[in-house]
Amino acid sequence: MHLKKFSALTLLLASIGLFTSQAQANLSQQQSAAILKAYDGSDPADFKQFIGKLASSDLAKADNLGDTLKAYLAGKPLAAEQHNEINRLLGLYTRIKYGKAATDNLRELVAIPTFQVEGVAQHDNPQFHKIADKIKALAESFGLTFRNIDNRVYEITLGEGKEVVGIHAHADVVPVNPDNWKLDDGTHLDPFKVTLVGDRMYGRGTEDDKNGIIVALYAMKVAKDEKLPLARQLKLLVDTTEETTGEAIPYYFERNPVPDYNLALDGGYPVVIAEKGSGAVMATFPRRAASGQGAELTSLTGGLANNQIPTTSVVTLIGDNPADLAARLNKAGAQFVKDNGANFSIEAKVEGKQVLLTSKGVSAHSSEPESGVNPVARMLVFINGLGEQVPLKHNHITDAARYAADNWGLDYTGKKLGIGFEDSFMGPLTASPTFVGLDDKALKLAVNLRVPKGKSVDTLKAELTDKLGAWVKASAVAVSFDTNLDQPMYRNPEGEWVKALLAVASENLGMPHEFGTSAGATSVHDLPNGVQFGLAMPNVKYTGHNDNEFKTVEQFMLDLQIVSEMVARIGQMPKL
Repeated sequence: MHLKKFSALTLLLASIGLFTSQAQANLSQQQSAAILKAYDGSDPADFKQFIGKLASSDLAKADNLGDTLKAYLAGKPLAAEQHNEINRLLGLYTRIKYGKAATDNLRELVAIPTFQVEGVAQHDNPQFHKIADKIKALAESFGLTFRNIDNRVYEITLGEGKEVVGIHAHADVVPVNPDNWKLDDGTHLDPFKVTLVGDRMYGRGTEDDKNGIIVALYAMKVAKDEKLPLARQLKLLVDTTEETTGEAIPYYFERNPVPDYNLALDGGYPVVIAEKGSGAVMATFPRRAASGQGAELTSLTGGLANNQIPTTSVVTLIGDNPADLAARLNKAGAQFVKDNGANFSIEAKVEGKQVLLTSKGVSAHSSEPESGVNPVARMLVFINGLGEQVPLKHNHITDAARYAADNWGLDYTGKKLGIGFEDSFMGPLTASPTFVGLDDKALKLAVNLRVPKGKSVDTLKAELTDKLGAWVKASAVAVSFDTNLDQPMYRNPEGEWVKALLAVASENLGMPHEFGTSAGATSVHDLPNGVQFGLAMPNVKYTGHNDNEFKTVEQFMLDLQIVSEMVARIGQMPKL
């Protein structure tokens, strides 16, 4: 697959078209809320019974729905706007009838720890076999066709026809540090058990992206149960390597046709037409014996994956007087925190003959560094600046600290290195030190990059090579670099299908009727007619990849409602 190319004229037209005119009004948020309130807790036998009860209620009269409901119940032809009203009501019906069952199924998927295990391919990991069996059982109980493509992608199909709409979600999750999963009151959480606290469902995968699998399955179930006259096939494609190698989807498309239209339930509402290119600069520092005078750094921890900013980074030090070493580190740490925002902590404590130095920040998805506080960057800059306050022996860890401080610092827009730029729609390049790996041969430090349009990938790679090469020459630090970068995605928002998607999401959520952009890349990045369709709200911190990841019950119910309406509307449109 190749990223779709756009001419300068096309991009200009797309920019002009970012704001589309409001579609003809459907049921308002207030009308939908009134229906939900009236029927919450009920269990209609089917959609027709639900519509029958609604047709005889005062709500139908107050909302001028009477004609639409009578026509539907009588099997008469409906006008386009009446179809849209029925589809919206179908979304509300799905939420009312299946909200609890969907929540229970989400709990079942979250309980399966589908993160990458070192040395084990995802398709060989028994946890992925387990979740495949769970999804298969659920899909087949819904009367949907399930295929497991060599444990790489799970395909669930609804409908017939040559034209295919691919709905993308993923079953894999990022790793967890269980010690960091605790609430402000000290309550510890099990990352692989959904814990309800207030309206929040805590658990790894509740936001990213097992929720997407569940709401899509129920949307397809309802469409099948109600025998909607679908004009095309809909295929739910559940990826198993979205958070790691990204190999599963290409493997699938080497053996199966690419859908004509693709939407990811793994991003933001209402409809995201642009994704930054993602990549990383991996710096490798060979282990070397410590030299010089002072305390010795023996270990460094950071994130568990290069696409997540962790909560903590920990360094272990040894010295002649641990208590004195800890005291001097705490004094220097207090000043460093004061000088650099005071929104994080650096604390040293003695443990036996060692000193543990912990930098604590705020976890975040690496595509949104501004929503977190990076403890890895702060730890490295702090270590590098200790100087005479706390003399350190020089080794591979101090080499990494010098590299990070000199080239990246605490800035996350690449400006310190001189590679920063931004696009007026997609925003700035971001660069965040995230993953730290230390074994008996080397220390690896990844800087995660998110790149908007406006500068070619080849140009950016050349800048990185030149600037980092100059630093290596000047510093004489032994280090090697491996850089990978993907092109940003930018789609021209044309076609009735994206207009329909925009109407469904923005009207249900009360959002501006505007297309959006994302720093996070999804599995539709390189696919034709690919966009994000939720399931996260813009301008709200994304909790996927965070410690204490959660999805609110209300948002999950809205997702169920919105995706069900979307499947009905996109599935039945005469032309996309």
